[in-house]
Amino acid sequence: MHSSSLSDPAVLTEPGPRVLVVEDELLLRMLVSDYLRDAGFAVVEALNGDEAIAILEAGAAIDLVFTDVRMPGSADGLEVLSFVRRTRPSIPVVVTSGHLEAHVPLGRGGPVLAQTLRIE
Repeated sequence: MHSSSLSDPAVLTEPGPRVLVVEDELLLRMLVSDYLRDAGFAVVEALNGDEAIAILEAGAAIDLVFTDVRMPGSADGLEVLSFVRRTRPSIPVVVTSGHLEAHVPLGRGGPVLAQTLRIE
């Protein structure tokens, strides 16, 4: 398992569609990223919404964003969703959370994966 960011030159040459995985919990980020790599995707990882927005603002070629809702920092997953819809609306966004207590309004609709996962 390894972490890929845009500062890692290898991520720019990985074949396959590029997915930005935004997750602050290291084990979950590694699990999702490894699963996607095994499925043939190139993966760029961000540990929070602020980092994800910086990656997108830098013009990274991203084909899909997979983001958690709750994260530390000034931008959570819904902020990432809003940013993508405003600036790069052709990029699909999958929003996921293990802590979704209430309905999350996503505007134009879109996938929300809600599951409680306990790692012990």
